[in-house]
Amino acid sequence: MQTPVSVNDKKSFIKWFLNHYQLKKRESVWILNYLINHDDILTNVHFIRGARFCPRAIIMSSHCSNEVPFRFYKSQLVTTDAEKSFHDIRLNQQEPLFIQLNFRNSNQNALYVAVLEDNPFVPEDYFITKKDQELAKQLLDKTVYDYRRSMLQKEIDQALDEKDQQKFAELVQKLHNLESANKNQPKLLKQ
Repeated sequence: MQTPVSVNDKKSFIKWFLNHYQLKKRESVWILNYLINHDDILTNVHFIRGARFCPRAIIMSSHCSNEVPFRFYKSQLVTTDAEKSFHDIRLNQQEPLFIQLNFRNSNQNALYVAVLEDNPFVPEDYFITKKDQELAKQLLDKTVYDYRRSMLQKEIDQALDEKDQQKFAELVQKLHNLESANKNQPKLLKQ
């Protein structure tokens, strides 16, 4: 389980961010400054990726980003009105608020990564398609099969070197069973 990010770490990051990036909407600056000055609200703030999946979230973008300037998500509603989101933040201080910041090289920024938390609302299969999952399973199955087959062949060679007919017969039968079981497996797609 992930360790919660401290209020002081969040404050430090927000201050640094405001000093280094200019946001596309001035209301975004107001919201971040409001959060800095309210520890009780900041306790419930979580910096994440994939804000659109969260029940209550804000996306803010800097001028150096090609992303949308501002979005506020609340349940099934989406708005670009920053004042409405500010009002919601003030009225619902105890509710979790998820914030996604879009700025140049955000994925490589150590300060941002330090305050980022896992987004519990992103669907498990969001980044992986069913086809990708099936191909990964096939690759894993083939890798395990190839390893087991190789090990059995080495053991068969060793049994031959030792002239152990009983062990040789057992291992050949195991190899035959393994190959028979593998015949029913789908083959990996050729690229």
